Amino acid sequence: MSAEAVYDCIVIGAGVQGSFTAYQLAKKGKKTLLLEQFVLPHTRGSSHGQTRIIRKAYDEDFYAHMLDECYELWAQLEKEAGVRLYRQTGLLVIGPENSRYYELVKTTLKKNKVPMVVLTRDNFSQHIPHVILDEGHGAVVEVPAGILYADRALKTAQGQFQKLGGVIRDKEMVTDIKPGPVVTVVTSSGAYQAKSVVITAGPWANRLLAHTGLELPLEVAKINVCYWKEKVPGSYDIEKRFPCFIQTECKESKEHIYGLPSNEYPGLMKLTPDRHFVLDCHPTYSNIVIGAGFSGHGFKFGPIIGKLLSELSLGEVPSYDLSPFRIRRFHGNTKSAL
Repeated sequence: MSAEAVYDCIVIGAGVQGSFTAYQLAKKGKKTLLLEQFVLPHTRGSSHGQTRIIRKAYDEDFYAHMLDECYELWAQLEKEAGVRLYRQTGLLVIGPENSRYYELVKTTLKKNKVPMVVLTRDNFSQHIPHVILDEGHGAVVEVPAGILYADRALKTAQGQFQKLGGVIRDKEMVTDIKPGPVVTVVTSSGAYQAKSVVITAGPWANRLLAHTGLELPLEVAKINVCYWKEKVPGSYDIEKRFPCFIQTECKESKEHIYGLPSNEYPGLMKLTPDRHFVLDCHPTYSNIVIGAGFSGHGFKFGPIIGKLLSELSLGEVPSYDLSPFRIRRFHGNTKSAL
């Protein structure tokens, strides 16, 4: 293969993280190839669907800190493409008043000076009609939170990447990765070479990493998405300013329950259940970068994760402390065949 055919970077997996990584690399003038095993768009991964929540309500402060820039990057993409990707709805957080998680969320919001409204049983129904606040539960509204238009956002990131000269090849499954100073990526249609490779393949990450002698303790989880019909038409409608919400530590589920107002399908309200990402270089091959483990809460971070993975692939110092996301935190749970 000639030197002209060598890319600066190949990104494997065209979900939200891979698409934003490719977009960030192209913005830096890097010759980038984005590979996807399925025909785009598709519903096999975790980046499809009409809406996702964007919020700073976390029990870990570093997520809220990263989201400051995330909001800026989403707004920047909206301006570049002339497309609306975010809508403010507010986020209602409900949980047992004395529980550790609920208190940590409130602390994070206060520490990061996020505009919020604390609700009590006395004034709850005035702000949130058609919902009952259980005795012993607290409630707080994160005012700037809202929804991201997921399918539209993914298509926009890919479109901007292509406008910058980036190449997308879908329906090309990666069958081998050959590490080296120049990495060779073999697909169902051919072979490509690049100075670095970024793997953002979701549930297929370990299958690809096996070619490099690495296995991470990643668990593929199925998240149930349910749509509930409104008893009172319009009561949970986004146009009536009903917020997104999180019910923490509830007796009905081991996981937190996440909900979005009626928007995708009029008269129906979406619910979903929700850990730390993997953002790091391969422990043996520094020019192979891994982005994985987004655990059902990674979509909103797409722009910043794309920026961080692009920095790692170029050997730059990351914009944020990536200690919580490094592979070494797994200790003995990382398997290596090397």
